[in-house]
Amino acid sequence: MRKILLLLGLPILPLIGYFLYLAYAAGEFRSVDNLHPGPCRKVHGVAGPEDITLHPGRDLALISSFDRRAAMAGNVRPGAIHAWALDGSMDSPVNLTPDAGHAFRPHGISLYVDADGRTTLFVVNHPGEALFGDRPETSADGPAHTIEVFDYRPGIGGPGGRLTHRETRAHESMIRPNNVVAVDHERFYFTNDHGSSPGFSRTLEDYLRLGWANVVYFDGREFREVVDGLTYANGIDISADARRVYVAEVTRSRLREYARDPASGALNQLRAIDVGFGIDNIAVDDDTGALWLGGHVKLLTFARHAGDAEVPSPSQAVRVRLSDSPEVETVFLDDGRLISGASSAVHRDGHLLLGSVFESHMVECVGLSVRGDRES
Repeated sequence: MRKILLLLGLPILPLIGYFLYLAYAAGEFRSVDNLHPGPCRKVHGVAGPEDITLHPGRDLALISSFDRRAAMAGNVRPGAIHAWALDGSMDSPVNLTPDAGHAFRPHGISLYVDADGRTTLFVVNHPGEALFGDRPETSADGPAHTIEVFDYRPGIGGPGGRLTHRETRAHESMIRPNNVVAVDHERFYFTNDHGSSPGFSRTLEDYLRLGWANVVYFDGREFREVVDGLTYANGIDISADARRVYVAEVTRSRLREYARDPASGALNQLRAIDVGFGIDNIAVDDDTGALWLGGHVKLLTFARHAGDAEVPSPSQAVRVRLSDSPEVETVFLDDGRLISGASSAVHRDGHLLLGSVFESHMVECVGLSVRGDRES
């Protein structure tokens, strides 16, 4: 009998071993000791503030907002782009898209400002597919995913400025767009965090950590894939001189750095940096060249948090100095009680602003002290 039980159990051992490895790689065995840099407070008035970008010439942040918990419960509400002043001049974030319809479900965003001050905002949108749950929510008449392009005038129309929709970009290459980064007023890159369609194959892609995600480039005329073989490609950003592109692989806890050919838009990988947690979004500090990363300490716990708001999901933010030997410095760590499921981190002049996938607030910390010298 013992031999029979042993023989029956042997095939299960590799499966148990894999799931233990998966839990370890997902950070489930990490301990979390809170690290809050100076006074931190909740900034209410935004539901699901998933991505944040800073205006380079103003103390102003733009935030993509979508109430994902309401959508998962079958109560889809219009998403929004909010503005928030870092100088304390606003009582609460200002909705810049109050007339948006239910098909506006913003995700990743990117702001481009030229030398004359003209400003364009690119927004990943999911009008026809749920972000969580992987089920269609609208008819098949329109695209499931789009990139929405807005003209932005920060000094016009009241606090936060004015957004005017310019155009919609849609293409078959938008399998599951997650984030976008602008090159200029027309050109951009975006990440597909999956390469498979909703359903069982996407679940396999997640839990087997298959490299089916990619990066796509729009050159103003055509879309084309420029990077493939990525595992859950998430955040993406570009250096101030537009010669480096950075991509986050959330389930690999890895940051990829690419050299960019300005003429063709082609990307050539320079290195992959292990950052030790599930990176969600990336923000380049234009003053120092450092990268600010927000993300998830425990990815499987975050998956549970996605299904149950009562399950806290630890959050982390790090600063990466891209020297010859990259320095990864944790600047914020929280067990999920102040903010769960952090997805973005931006910094300016000692102000650290954190977004989240599901929370109904951001977190703002003041008094953060960091070295400001430019990376070599």
